[in-house]
Amino acid sequence: MIYVFFVNELKMNIMKSSYKIFLFVLAIVALFTSCDSYLDKQEDEAMTFEKIWKNRLNIERYLSNVWGFMPEESNWAETSPNPVVWEGASDATAIVFDRPHRWINFGTWGPMNIPRDSYSRNYNGIREATIFIQNIDNATAENLTEDEKVQFKAEARFARAYYYFQLFKMYGPVIVLGQDLIDYNQTLEQLSVPRNTLEETIDFIVSELEACAETLPSEQPSIYYGKPTKGACYAIISRIRLYEARPLFNGNALYSNVSNPDGTLLFPQSYDQNKWRVAAEAAKRVIDMPQYALFEDPSGSPYKSYQNLFLQNWNRELIFARMVSGRQMLAFFVPRGAGGTAYGGIGPTQQQVDAYAMSNGRYPVTGYNSAGEPIIDRASGYSEQGFTTFTHPLDQPVTGAARQKRTFNMYVNREPRFYASVMYSGADWIYMNSNVTVNFAFNGNSGPGLSHNYSMTGYSVRKYCDPSLNTAGNQWGTLTFPLARLGEIYLNYVEALNEYDAGNPDILYYLNQIRRRAGVPNIEDVYPDAVGNQQEMRELIRRERRVELAFENQRYFDTRTWTISPQVDRGPMQGMNIMEQSANLHTTPDNFYQRTVFETRVFENKHYLFPYSQAELDRNKQITQNYGW
Repeated sequence: MIYVFFVNELKMNIMKSSYKIFLFVLAIVALFTSCDSYLDKQEDEAMTFEKIWKNRLNIERYLSNVWGFMPEESNWAETSPNPVVWEGASDATAIVFDRPHRWINFGTWGPMNIPRDSYSRNYNGIREATIFIQNIDNATAENLTEDEKVQFKAEARFARAYYYFQLFKMYGPVIVLGQDLIDYNQTLEQLSVPRNTLEETIDFIVSELEACAETLPSEQPSIYYGKPTKGACYAIISRIRLYEARPLFNGNALYSNVSNPDGTLLFPQSYDQNKWRVAAEAAKRVIDMPQYALFEDPSGSPYKSYQNLFLQNWNRELIFARMVSGRQMLAFFVPRGAGGTAYGGIGPTQQQVDAYAMSNGRYPVTGYNSAGEPIIDRASGYSEQGFTTFTHPLDQPVTGAARQKRTFNMYVNREPRFYASVMYSGADWIYMNSNVTVNFAFNGNSGPGLSHNYSMTGYSVRKYCDPSLNTAGNQWGTLTFPLARLGEIYLNYVEALNEYDAGNPDILYYLNQIRRRAGVPNIEDVYPDAVGNQQEMRELIRRERRVELAFENQRYFDTRTWTISPQVDRGPMQGMNIMEQSANLHTTPDNFYQRTVFETRVFENKHYLFPYSQAELDRNKQITQNYGW
């Protein structure tokens, strides 16, 4: 970690402190449990701690330490203690690797085995940030200006609010420690504190971000891209307010009896439509900022506009992002047949493939019957029968014209975001100076049989993959993985508007801005009956969000906060028939193109929120477990 340099200087006695803190509440303890902590010091080392604030370099390193607890959201095949489970546990994505997301999918998780137990990690970051906030004002480093103190403090405060936001997404109401640190000389009983209410949790996060926005710049210098800005504060507030307005947290009867030991009810007891107005206003504030614009490729191509949005680092659509190594994602996206260190074990589900519109703007699959078969909108022009000679819109071979290929009709005449996001069997994987026809069938160059690394669904994720890189030579590049972008804010805005002002013209305007960039017709031209119809427009907005924000760690939280998980996250998940035998490496057999169940997932009402760990409940008798656990 970036803060390990301080360990020797502070001469920490970790044995003594970590044993004491292990007995206390993980929600309100943090740094003494880590041998990398700045603050694991003994009383006779007070002057050593004081030295931190007398040196600018040490102060900047400490601030980096505060940011060292930021979640890494782009490594979906991670095996660390805090794996990224959001995509693998959503109905959009299937990951073949045996990681904790599978506990969520099969319902084998609980208080004794939590698949992403980042509870203590987030509180560690909260404590680090609070200590920094409490000390930076009195720092005496000669080359640190007062303006820098103010900004550094705001950056630490943003990090603290963001850690609370991560906890809120997983647990709902949590313990809010405010501006204070815990006195470890208190008894265990004194250290045991209850959860704050949902309103208190949200209000604290929002108030902190509002305060940060007053200080943070609208734009960071290029050398500091990735640091928080005013827009990042407002974008996170937009998402929080949207979640707050959605059914999971807005008067949900499931949580009507969840209370602290003293009887304090933790969740709102009734629906409040005004929360949608607050959410809309929060989104519109970001939209009105001049710093941001939807990304448009200079070529004007909607295919390139959507593809390059995720390949052009730090473009103007990104509001908050993290620079990451491309390998963290791409090595697990790229089909094995492309060569190099490619695993190809992450792929879209058939349900996600079904979600993309046709080129005429209509959504081809409107639902599923009791047997799991698709209900097809015949007006869309969609077919699951036969093959057509077709040229993939993004195929750009090094020499000659793009190749016409025999293509399964399911993949013909789909909208541009489909081709920029989904790799299907029989298409060419394009990479620097070469291409390969991908075969996801059994014994195909990217299917099961020849390796334990393969796509469970018969698809791979094309989004984020740069065709100019030589992935066969293990060139992965870098990515600015989006944590918040303007496209999301547009969708936040229209969703909230539709719920309290269904006739507002901004709904069509901003929804059509997303569709225009994607190269599909305006919504009123395709679905005129939906204009002003709240229920129909709600469904169209949700469909648009699923496609536009695919593979950005949004779908897991969307289905849960909409409370539609029993319909979409439970039951058979489909892909293509990957067990169909291939005659050769590169030719996909015709019988591969059949809907096939690859696994059956479990979802119960208790799964909307994470459980508090049993260890945490044993330490803190004031914590009330989440519903159903």
